[in-house]
Amino acid sequence: MVARATSSTTISFGLVSIPVKLYTATSAQDVHFNQLHKTCGGRVKQKLYCPVDDVEVERNDIVKGFEVAKNQYVQFSEEELKALEAERFSTLNLVEFVPESTVDFVYIERSQYLGPDKGGEKAFNLLSKAMRHMERIAVGRYWSRGKVQLVLLRPYRKGLILHQVYYANEVRAYDDVELGPDMPFSDAEQQLAERLIEQLSVEAFTADKFHDEYADRVRKAAEEKAAGQQITVAPEKPAAQIIDLFEALKQSLRQQGAPAEATQSQEAAPDKTRKQPKTKAQIEADEAAELKGPTKAGEARPKRAAKRQSG
Repeated sequence: MVARATSSTTISFGLVSIPVKLYTATSAQDVHFNQLHKTCGGRVKQKLYCPVDDVEVERNDIVKGFEVAKNQYVQFSEEELKALEAERFSTLNLVEFVPESTVDFVYIERSQYLGPDKGGEKAFNLLSKAMRHMERIAVGRYWSRGKVQLVLLRPYRKGLILHQVYYANEVRAYDDVELGPDMPFSDAEQQLAERLIEQLSVEAFTADKFHDEYADRVRKAAEEKAAGQQITVAPEKPAAQIIDLFEALKQSLRQQGAPAEATQSQEAAPDKTRKQPKTKAQIEADEAAELKGPTKAGEARPKRAAKRQSG
């Protein structure tokens, strides 16, 4: 099926202009539920309500407000908001090229495929090939929905892909994440972790191996309910909680079919010099010897022997 372009623009940098078409790259397939009235099953509609005047508000009586302080707003009319929009331009302006390795994926918000428009095939493919060979990504500006979007243009397969990205103030710093204190770990633990990673490693990421299992269950359950069938869902077995990191790594390796034998450095051999506990026969023999031995007049009987006789 041939993809249908959603819009068109022109890539512009220096004196170069390349007409291109934009195509949708992703489409969310989440399952959605509607709110229904439990009594009749009718779909519920939300009404706009003003708690100050205790009245229902019509949409034509609503204006947009920007909060300048807590519970303090300034109002904007549609004409004022229109005047604040960025001056519209129809080109995708590339302002700089950066090494591909310097781009952090966390900045990417959404993506669109690019293809050449009529007359731009040669220039489009030349730009794609040159960027791929030099391992460069273009940083650009693109007008959309009244504002200037920050975008990245990078080689993708045999063409180009456009990423709309967040501005720096929209991305939170990872330094704000609480990681806890540095935890020491042994060489044996690191070796086990690396072995586990190796066991689970594949040559490349293949997205079509995975699918939304929750969405599948919802759709199947909906089909069964529509057909008047009884829905039964088998509960999942809770996973065992393993606190010992070393033991957890070993068990994970065993589940992958690679038993993790402990080396001498990982599990120490028994200490032969350590005093071994006496057996029951040895204890009884020692107590009998104490009873037979000579005792002085008035000397107390050994405690262990006395205890056994009283028992």
